[in-house]
Amino acid sequence: MPFDTNMLIVALPEVVLAVGAMVLLMVGAFSSRRSFETVSSLAVVLLAAALFVVLAGASGGTGVAFGGAFVDDGFATVMKTVILVGSAAAIVMSGRTITAGGYARFEYPVLIVLATAGMMLMVSANDLIALYLGLELQSLALYVLASINRDAIRSTEAGLKYFVLGALSSGMLLYGASLVYGFTGQTSFDGIAAAIGAGGAALGVVFGLVFLISGLAFKVSAVPFHMWTPDVYEGSPTPVTAFLAPLPRLQPWRCSPASWSVRSAKPSRTGSRSSPSSPSYRWCWDRSPRSARPTSSG
Repeated sequence: MPFDTNMLIVALPEVVLAVGAMVLLMVGAFSSRRSFETVSSLAVVLLAAALFVVLAGASGGTGVAFGGAFVDDGFATVMKTVILVGSAAAIVMSGRTITAGGYARFEYPVLIVLATAGMMLMVSANDLIALYLGLELQSLALYVLASINRDAIRSTEAGLKYFVLGALSSGMLLYGASLVYGFTGQTSFDGIAAAIGAGGAALGVVFGLVFLISGLAFKVSAVPFHMWTPDVYEGSPTPVTAFLAPLPRLQPWRCSPASWSVRSAKPSRTGSRSSPSSPSYRWCWDRSPRSARPTSSG
């Protein structure tokens, strides 16, 4: 697939956060002891800048990049706005508590920015590979955040439990994704839906979807995969728990197999934006077959 600069424009909010996180890491590493306050303030500014980019591109219609693996539409705009506002609020509200607790490290806001970038990537994911990349970028940052208070045994225990069970859920998700790809030959959500609609769901696809849904259920602590939640929430610092509880649960439902379409939809030209009403691409969250929709009579 040839590289197109328009693809970076579609994914500009994620690029801003990723590059900004690297800059904040350098600022914190070469700053004085009060680097936590400096990096926290800059992280809030960075999140506000990413929010401005998201809202500025909201009127551009549906954007598709990286061969259809990345989609920026109206639903993604709403979810990214909520994620960015929640992340900025988490940094602002946790400053005084973290300072009083004695674990005010500049890595804290940087990890929140990286986790936010992963969440936003998951929101726009239209491919199993993009879904996994966003999931792991989010998860790896959250593992460290859970154990950010290294002097507290409960915090380090929470981070270790979160890491072990998170690695287990990632393995289940990857195994399910490999089964789905092996039996359908597709990694894009639309391609998988079209393959299932054309030839039916083979037994391997069913098993793959079960593992895939189980891995996502682990991430959102859905019953019966919620055994890690009490220990991690209790052991993590309170500001981290406030960040962990709501935001990581927003993205997986966008890309859950239950939302995939029965028919395929060809995305717009790579790196381009089409009208939200354009029939060339159906929004990821609107995936019910047309034949199943109720029609009005009379």
